[in-house]
Amino acid sequence: MSDPASPQAGPSARDVEGWLAELGVTPAERADRERITAWDLMLDGERRFDVPATVILDPALAVIVWIHFAPPILDRFRVSYRRLLKWNDAFPFVKFALAEDERPVLSTEIPLALLDRDALGLAIVRLLSICDQLLEESAAWLWVGGRIPDTTSRIARHSDLFARYVDRLGDLRPS
Repeated sequence: MSDPASPQAGPSARDVEGWLAELGVTPAERADRERITAWDLMLDGERRFDVPATVILDPALAVIVWIHFAPPILDRFRVSYRRLLKWNDAFPFVKFALAEDERPVLSTEIPLALLDRDALGLAIVRLLSICDQLLEESAAWLWVGGRIPDTTSRIARHSDLFARYVDRLGDLRPS
């Protein structure tokens, strides 16, 4: 690491890529723009599969792990927005929001001072655990008719990642 006053004082894009590899997470795509690097991921929870996510590194600020929680909310009913607000209250250290296209997103931020492989891995597992816990409540947003697909024969790609951090999930621990 370099001088703490330097914008490159924290972990680099190379560090984050190395940590993702160590965690068994393979980015589908990487984009670099104005010193900010973003990796697109496709992640599996223990119950919800193929969750699109983006890890964004601003080397002067933080890492943001951004889950593309559901497609755009088309119902335009207050109930959907109330649900997001309720979840913001129920799950500390993460935030639900709406993207510009009305798509619900779930995110958390890791300050550079706390950023390392385990902080990144735990953040990813925490967000996926929330996706798993809210599977039934969000099914109507995710699938036509709200019918959850049968995944009994599916093996999660990231079960090793979950196993590594399950003891640190607290209330988010799967039952």
